Amino acid sequence: MIEAYLKHEQERNAQGIPALPLNPEQVAGLCKLLQAPPAGKEAFLLHLFKERISPGVDPSAEVKADFLGKLLKGNVSSPLISKKEAIQILGTMMGGYNVKPLVEALKDSSLADDAACALSGITLVYDAFDEILALSKSNAAAKKVIESWAKAEWFTSKPALSEIIKVKVFKVDGEINTDDFSPAGDAWSRPDIPLHALAMGKTSFPKGNAEIAKFRADGFQVAFVGDVVGTGSSRKSACNSVLWHIGNEIPAVPNKKTGGVIIGGVIAPIFFNTAQDSGALPLKMDVAKFSTGDVIVINTKKGEVTNEAGAVLATFDITPNTVPDEFRAGGRIPLIIGRALTDKARAALGLPATDIFTLPVNPTPKAKQGYSLAQKMVGKACGAPGILPGTACEPKMTTVGSQDTTGPMTADELKELACLKFLSPMFMQSFCHTAAYPKPADVKMHKALPGFIAERGGVALRPGDGVIHSWLNRLLLPDTVGTGGDSHTRFPMGISFPAGSGLVAFAGAMGFMPLDMPESVLVRFKGKLNSGITLRDAVNAIPYWAIKQGLLTVPKKNKINIFNGRILEMEGLPELSVEQAFELTDAAAERSAAAGCIQLSEKSVCTYLRSNVALMKKMIAEGYSDAKTLQNRIDAVNEWLKNPQLLKADANAEYAAVIEIDLAEITEPILACPNDPDDVKLLSAVAGTPIQDVFLGSCMTNIGHFRAAAEIWRGQKFNPAIRTWICPPTRMDQQQLKDEAIFSVYSAMGARIEIAGCSLCMGNQARVPDGVNMFSTSTRNFDDRIGNGAKVYLGSAELGAVTTNLGKLPTPAEYLAVYKEKVAPKAEQIYKYLQFDEMAEYK
Repeated sequence: MIEAYLKHEQERNAQGIPALPLNPEQVAGLCKLLQAPPAGKEAFLLHLFKERISPGVDPSAEVKADFLGKLLKGNVSSPLISKKEAIQILGTMMGGYNVKPLVEALKDSSLADDAACALSGITLVYDAFDEILALSKSNAAAKKVIESWAKAEWFTSKPALSEIIKVKVFKVDGEINTDDFSPAGDAWSRPDIPLHALAMGKTSFPKGNAEIAKFRADGFQVAFVGDVVGTGSSRKSACNSVLWHIGNEIPAVPNKKTGGVIIGGVIAPIFFNTAQDSGALPLKMDVAKFSTGDVIVINTKKGEVTNEAGAVLATFDITPNTVPDEFRAGGRIPLIIGRALTDKARAALGLPATDIFTLPVNPTPKAKQGYSLAQKMVGKACGAPGILPGTACEPKMTTVGSQDTTGPMTADELKELACLKFLSPMFMQSFCHTAAYPKPADVKMHKALPGFIAERGGVALRPGDGVIHSWLNRLLLPDTVGTGGDSHTRFPMGISFPAGSGLVAFAGAMGFMPLDMPESVLVRFKGKLNSGITLRDAVNAIPYWAIKQGLLTVPKKNKINIFNGRILEMEGLPELSVEQAFELTDAAAERSAAAGCIQLSEKSVCTYLRSNVALMKKMIAEGYSDAKTLQNRIDAVNEWLKNPQLLKADANAEYAAVIEIDLAEITEPILACPNDPDDVKLLSAVAGTPIQDVFLGSCMTNIGHFRAAAEIWRGQKFNPAIRTWICPPTRMDQQQLKDEAIFSVYSAMGARIEIAGCSLCMGNQARVPDGVNMFSTSTRNFDDRIGNGAKVYLGSAELGAVTTNLGKLPTPAEYLAVYKEKVAPKAEQIYKYLQFDEMAEYK
């Protein structure tokens, strides 16, 4: 065991990273060696046992806790670990499997005080709280534990945020998106934090990691600084990578770091929240006077940043005001869990609320306060009529989604949270990002993760089922709140606040999520779409209109973005189907909005829900787990359908801005141009641009788009100068297209048909050749996301199909002529959506 580990450690050290944490088999072997340690290996074995085993309810932690429990009972012994030392080691394991032996030790007079000390620093105790409380009536050590929790000694024993923080700056100019921090092509390595961190910045700041390492070697704490930080995805792997380079080791938690200062002129809301949850210190301020290599002094009390000579370079406010407590606790999630434990202990002892923690300063509603749709939905989840912007709240999470490139990290976070049962009523895991071309790590994950999710009462999809959003939307309840570990978790009914894997794990485990309620921006549509103008053009009209009104700028320096960190609310299109509505809410991610929602009609929602019930019944019949969770959701949907009523915004609701878009004014398609989803232009401005690749797929598509493309292609000859990729979002869409003989049209066009899922969208599976011009229906077009040096235009499937025929972006007249001839006459048949309750195979 020792030789194998040392060989593995040597291989990893050659890459500049530590060995992987021990697996259960290695821990079992280690426990045997600890009972009869080889001479000269004692310190090495103890180091492995104390520092290289993952905590919580990781399977390795179970083996470790079991061994220590047996040692405490005298069933095994080790010359290296006394019973008192065993207690101390159990106290470092965060919670879960270590709690039971510590509670038992409270009953042993020779160990009780040590056990009380260990338990006092643990907050992940769950049901064990009641056991310890009952024991405290007759056991002095147990009483000490309850009293310690009541005093919040788990918190006060940790150092507070320093008033003065001296750091050396590493700055990246312009925008840093989460693909820069956590490249999609390296998604397979995300659960292995040190290995994945090697890829950070490899295209946008390739020498950065070495430069940060040099600063650290010189003895400096390093602050990561950028003009715009963390745009794009919700992946916690981005924050994990940053903290691996600038953060601090966590005792007894291998291969993970915390702490670290992140400064941005703008910090994307999801990234900011993930930094909070990771125990970092995120600060927003003007960074114009900062340069790489500068040594700066951050005064957290004054809100000033100076150079070493004392000249003020920037000022800032720490917001929200709870950030210092979060930093002290090791993150927002540990603070919430610990604070709840302290409240529970004080209530049990009959004590008043503590004043140890900083409480958020929440706004007070006015008389006859008006609320927006989002504010009402979050209010409903909090048991209130509405939630005003700036309010710190904890809405119930009715639906939580996890996708496969972040799922293994979510699983690790669930283990650290000692979660053995989801409290959110619907937790769903997909495999859409890795199903098509799985790497060895993906194959292993496909086999292990479904069982892990099902054991906790979650619903695990299967590789090849399709895109997480197209499925998760089928499992929703109207007017409820949820989250997901994918930035495009943007519910078309209800509302979701996408998050990193840590917060997703917390929401699933605890059934609620911390939220600092954002302001809302209202986009009000009016009029009707002209023939040939699609909903994708309406999506791109949002930034187009915002730019015209000075509410959005494309350049990253001093960027204006009215949507950043706010909720994008939409109204004026109530008769859209829910599938259509998702095109609009989905694109809230590209606006850097914290969430998106849309007002729909009861008729549209009821039609969709009846279809979803049929799908969920079929899932149960086909053996999807967890059947009980699916049945509970069916029952909840059917209950809502008995009296269908949707929340609506009040007429006097207030918004940060209102943007009115007259759909009739859109007379030609609108595209997002290379390589920025904000850089939208009319088709006439880019017509004639040669295109080598066309991709029709991603969560922005539905079956209507694929039928429309087929009609545009029917009778056309294969154009060998262009590669066309087809990827329906779900296996149900794919099957229906086959049943309608549409795949034969794709084949005649020479299209490459991908397995249902994400395909090219994320760029971690298939990729286009370097440097091509590409047209895509996917969500975003960041540099190098879909192909190295690729110039990617984003627009509708209908426009993409015409582009395939021509090998270039058409003129508006060319496009509209084809649409009028091929699509418009069959529009009702083409844009007919899957209604499972009307399909024989679902009855």
